[in-house]
Amino acid sequence: MTSLFGLDLRGKRVVVAGGGAVATRRLRRFLSEGADIIVIAPEVTDDIARLASHHDIEWHRRACEVDDLEGAWFALLATNDDEVNAFLAVKAAERRVWAINASDASLGTARAAATSIHGDLAIGVVSLDAPDPVRVRAVRDAIAAVVDGGDVDLRRRRPGAGRVILVGSGPGDAGLLTIRGRQALSEADVVVTDRLGSSAILSSLPYDVEVVNVGKSPDNHPVPQAEINRILVERALAGKTVVRLKGGDPFVFGRGGEEVNACLSAGVDYEVVPGVTSALSVPASVGIPVTQRGVATSVLVTTGHAGADPAAIASMLAGATVVVLMGVSALPAIAESAIAAGVDEDTPVAVVESGTTAHERVTRGPLVDIARIASETGVKPPAVIVIGEVARPGLLASFVAATPK
Repeated sequence: MTSLFGLDLRGKRVVVAGGGAVATRRLRRFLSEGADIIVIAPEVTDDIARLASHHDIEWHRRACEVDDLEGAWFALLATNDDEVNAFLAVKAAERRVWAINASDASLGTARAAATSIHGDLAIGVVSLDAPDPVRVRAVRDAIAAVVDGGDVDLRRRRPGAGRVILVGSGPGDAGLLTIRGRQALSEADVVVTDRLGSSAILSSLPYDVEVVNVGKSPDNHPVPQAEINRILVERALAGKTVVRLKGGDPFVFGRGGEEVNACLSAGVDYEVVPGVTSALSVPASVGIPVTQRGVATSVLVTTGHAGADPAAIASMLAGATVVVLMGVSALPAIAESAIAAGVDEDTPVAVVESGTTAHERVTRGPLVDIARIASETGVKPPAVIVIGEVARPGLLASFVAATPK
């Protein structure tokens, strides 16, 4: 029976005999693992030649010889001659070099597993009998789908060093959480969440995962940022895997940089998992493109805490799209300042509440009236405000109508 081992090839010499499609495909994997790769082949694919020209790999333009195996940790034998591959496989075994025979895996000392990466775990599937690549890939993909769907508890069972993973949960719809974000939640011993983190995501966690709610609202900050930082560091230093679940993206007005700084100061390992930022995705979800050829070619993202700052006003005057996060209470002042600075009072504005969720609502109006309209309709945070021509009702339909048949 074949034994299964995970080999660390970082910085190790890997010899690739052959330069065709098989060698190219496997070579990409060796590169991702940090191996030092030497390709030996008279001719190679365009991909291999390009990698060699960029000095990512070393290429010797000749046939592979037995002496090329000296000092190697691993060899991929993928020439277009089955007998040569078999011969080199024997010689590699004599030199105690792990080798894959691409012509017949049963004649090598190693087999390539069909792998998938899930955070700090890798899943590999190999055939123990006659090689069957299509079969192992199908099994790999089926297992990976279950793991990435969040249905497998990936928490460590042995004690280890704690860490913090900052995860952007996206704008609200649980389906917009990234695959890596779901993996991270499956690894979590503790989840520190704010009020914008998806409740549907939290409901899928195992019952014994500690959930710490540190949610803030515009007029209520029950847990100050310093205390949030302390919670993250304290749990991580206790050996826990801590997921800091944040709405949108951690580094877009999410104070993720402050939390990373706290980890660095305490010597805590951390990872940042980017999220789908609401600044772009929420307008898109209601059919508002923040950039559109012929309408707006740039976008500025700001926060209501900054008010109508000079950069935002200058962007409006230049015809750029301005997206304001956390700006519901500041909307009257922003509109007033913009108009006073010369921005057209008829500039379209759209306010999207609770974007991508079942409670999504869009309120529209011209810049001069939008504060009054928002007040009369009871607009509440969280909301994304879009200011500019892209927010004009029927914008996309007008492009369709203008397109020649």
